[in-house]
Amino acid sequence: MLRAAVAGSMAEPGSQQRQQEDDGGFPQFVALHQGALQASGVPQSYWQNLHRKLEGEIFDAGEMFGIMQVEEAEEEEEEDEERAEIERELKKKPNPGNEPSFKVIVTNEHGLQASDPNSIFLIDHAWTYRVEHARHQLVEVPGLLHRMANLMGIEFHGEVPDDDVVELVLKEMWKYNQTYQLSHGTAEEKVPVWYIMDEFGSRIQHSDEPTFATAPFYYIPHQLAYTILWPLRDMSNGEEVSRDYAYGESDPLIRSCLLLPWQSADLTHINHQTPEPSESHYQAIFAENKESLPLPVEPPLHDKSKVFKVYTDMQQVLNGVNHPRFVFTNNDKEADILFNFSHFKDYKTLSTERPHVLLNQFPCENLLTVKDCLASVSRRIGGAEGPRWLPRTFNLKTELPQFISYFKQREERGEDNHWICKPWNLARSLDTHVTTNLSYIIRQRESTPKVVSKYVENPVLFHRDDVGMVKFDIRYVVLLRSVRPLKVYAYNVFWLRFANRPFTLDDLDDYEKHFTVMNYASNVQLKQIHCDEFITMFEKQYPDYPWKSIETEIFKTFGELFQAATSKPAPLGICDYQSSRAVYAIDLMLKWVTDSQGKQVMQPQILEVNFNPDCARACKYHPTFFNDVFSTLFLDETDNCHMTAVL
Repeated sequence: MLRAAVAGSMAEPGSQQRQQEDDGGFPQFVALHQGALQASGVPQSYWQNLHRKLEGEIFDAGEMFGIMQVEEAEEEEEEDEERAEIERELKKKPNPGNEPSFKVIVTNEHGLQASDPNSIFLIDHAWTYRVEHARHQLVEVPGLLHRMANLMGIEFHGEVPDDDVVELVLKEMWKYNQTYQLSHGTAEEKVPVWYIMDEFGSRIQHSDEPTFATAPFYYIPHQLAYTILWPLRDMSNGEEVSRDYAYGESDPLIRSCLLLPWQSADLTHINHQTPEPSESHYQAIFAENKESLPLPVEPPLHDKSKVFKVYTDMQQVLNGVNHPRFVFTNNDKEADILFNFSHFKDYKTLSTERPHVLLNQFPCENLLTVKDCLASVSRRIGGAEGPRWLPRTFNLKTELPQFISYFKQREERGEDNHWICKPWNLARSLDTHVTTNLSYIIRQRESTPKVVSKYVENPVLFHRDDVGMVKFDIRYVVLLRSVRPLKVYAYNVFWLRFANRPFTLDDLDDYEKHFTVMNYASNVQLKQIHCDEFITMFEKQYPDYPWKSIETEIFKTFGELFQAATSKPAPLGICDYQSSRAVYAIDLMLKWVTDSQGKQVMQPQILEVNFNPDCARACKYHPTFFNDVFSTLFLDETDNCHMTAVL
């Protein structure tokens, strides 16, 4: 049966008075928010009343809707088929969360007209947060854990935050979370924000044929975010308010994937193999990047005494290059070398008008530096499973069914299922998540574009005297001198980053246990060890694994990576442009694997390839760093340059 619990708290005192107030600021409202309103599909007929309600903070949904608790009566006897039919019906529109279950219905006796300009409503947000702060806020913010547990149907009556209840909320919240991100600000400020609507909004159930639409909306004058709700058709008294949890997706398979947090579905029959994408996939990426391919040019030939004019917007280069054959100019039009931080796009014009100009970028190098592309081109080496040196990776945008099938099959076999979600094109571990929660991973698809990679569950660890056995990763600076012939160099000095807490496969939101990027985080220790000291310490900890043999395997990995990335013509591979050069940073870990003889060996695992990396530490501790880079890339002189030829 249905029991009414009317959402009276949604009505704002004095709302009738505010409805009469002058709406003179409406043109400015439209100027500020038109793009967002149109992108969300909010009908223009609602805009003026939406502005009025936002400005007056009018929550009048309680005048139109009620929250209804659903109680299922237990039947004495049922036929098996009849019971199965009921279960199928229940699966169609499940309540997100545990018992008790709820619905929202229209309670206004006159119903609701979609043509009524006032038929748009504000929904408040009960909790707004970024994922890395979720646990702390649940423990520290008074009343938050109680409210979230109650909203999700989790039993909790204590005064002190209970660890088990916190874990349950952190697990269940992915059935309630919604997301948005700011379009302006720093990289940190652009990290997606997650929020849970208030009790009214969170009770609105899913339907494949929804009666209402919702959208997050950021009201700039008040700097507040709401969810707005409007009808898709006329509604009668007693009809249910529903929305589409997979709004915007029409493909039935993808819809079943997106709805998996609420509706069970067996996807283990889906082939989890992920072959390299088609040519059209790369063509689409190339078109989106708005690059133009250069025309072929002859390799530039320069006299051994030529002094190159360099134009750069990078202070580290200005400070770090004092080689006599390079001088700086403030005029990019007279430069022989363009060494810029920002991405260059118009290679066609450059190759036509100034074919002699050298630059520090290659056309289509995003195939290395963007994580979904890195995974795609690497399959040229390792096939559909990927190479041994790259964790198994899926593109959540294009390979979600394959990932879910693979995850479920591993689950059935009892295999480790720790995964790490990463944005395609962010560094510094921003918006990066480690989890075993499939719903958590699926919901990440709604924020920034991401890949999901198998988390290295058995990393080679390093013993820190002050901490214990911790994760670490290694950064090599790698130079691409040319594609045809393929010339790749690695700088002989590498850099190390360490976690600050002993590694275990738990506390997956503990940044200092599972991540190593500490130089951008506040109030955390930054452990630094020079590579020479590290090698000595490492070989004492692992006497059967001389570093030289490990580095040989690392360089072999780099060689295979660049061979894969340059094996096809642009835009399917890095373009063979004779005037291009590039500096990359490759971050990697070491993983324990068992070889064919049953011996434990250390296998390099490439984490990411970075475009124009931060070389501050290199410049600080190795003053000749950029002289070595420029000599190798632009003079073809590697003697005394601290470089090793990889290819």
